[in-house]
Amino acid sequence: MELSGVAAIITGGASGLGEATARALAGHGVKVALFDLNREKGEALATEIGGHFCDVDVTDEASVDAGFAAARAAHGQERILVNCAGRGNAIKTASRSRETGEISHFPLDAFNRIIQINLVGTFRCIAKSAAGMLTLEPLADGERGVIINTASVAAQDGQAGQAAYAASKAGIVGLTLPIARDLMGNGIRVNTILPGIFDTPLLATAPTHVREALAASVPFPKRLGQPAEYSSLALEMCRNSYLNGEHVRLDGAIRMAAR
Repeated sequence: MELSGVAAIITGGASGLGEATARALAGHGVKVALFDLNREKGEALATEIGGHFCDVDVTDEASVDAGFAAARAAHGQERILVNCAGRGNAIKTASRSRETGEISHFPLDAFNRIIQINLVGTFRCIAKSAAGMLTLEPLADGERGVIINTASVAAQDGQAGQAAYAASKAGIVGLTLPIARDLMGNGIRVNTILPGIFDTPLLATAPTHVREALAASVPFPKRLGQPAEYSSLALEMCRNSYLNGEHVRLDGAIRMAAR
C-alpha cells in the first residue's frame, strides 16, 4: 500500500506503541487520528504530528461510533487501523494468603474488564473500521485497507497471574486469520503483532533493578524492545500487501518463564 495521503486510526495512540506508530505513519504522509482516553497527551501529540485526537473508550459502543465519525469527518475514511489500546492485570486464579491463610479467587469483574478492553474492544474497532473500508474504491492492486492488531507473547506463553491478559491476547491471535478470511474478498488485510517486553510508559514506572532483570532475560538483543521497533513492523505490515492473516512475535526470541 502506498501510504502518503492515506487516513489511519490508531487506538491507544497517545502513548507507548500507539504513539510510536502514529509518529511513524505521520512521517510517511499518513493522516492520523488518535483514539485514546488521555486527552492531554493525545491532543499534544495530534498537534505535533498534524493529526486529530478523539476521546474514545473502546469498551463503549457510542464512544467508538463517535470517534470513527469524528476521525472520518477530519480525514476521510481510513484505510489503516492499528489497534494498540489495551490493559493488563496480575491476579492468580485462586490463592491462599501466606499471612492469614485466607483463600481468594480472581474476581470475575476484573477478568471481564480485561477481556472487554483488550479483546472485545479490539474486535469492536475492527468490525466498524472494516465496514467503513468496504465503502472505499479499491487501490490499483485491489486493496482497500489493512488492520493491525496488538496481542502479546503472553498469548502463547502467559505467566502466573496472567489468565485474563493471556486469554484476551490469545483471543486476538485467534481472530486474526478468520477475520482475514472474512475480508479477503474485499481487499482488506488483517495481521497481528505479538510484542515481548517493551520499554513503554507502563514499564517505565518499574524500579531500575526490575527493568534491568527483564532486559537481561531477553536472549538477544539483551535489552527492552523499543516502541520504534514495533512501529517499524507495523509500517511493513501496512506497505507489504502480501502479508496477510499472520501473527508475528517481536520479542528478541524470549520465551516467558512460568513467573
